[in-house]
Amino acid sequence: MNGTRRVTANLPTDLLDQATRASGKGITETLVAGLVLVKRSVAARKAKALRGRIRLDVDLEVSRERSRR
Repeated sequence: MNGTRRVTANLPTDLLDQATRASGKGITETLVAGLVLVKRSVAARKAKALRGRIRLDVDLEVSRERSRR
């Protein structure tokens, strides 16, 4: 990460408590983990949208460095 930013946010107390208990981490670490999940979900959605649009010609045996028998 490049630096940090201090923010003020009004969060539902019960949701924050549940999230910190579920993660087993503090508030900051829990919020960072949540933001990472949001970022990943957007990337996954974009990748899913490409399904069937990219043709891959991959020889799995070669890519796994296995000899053919």
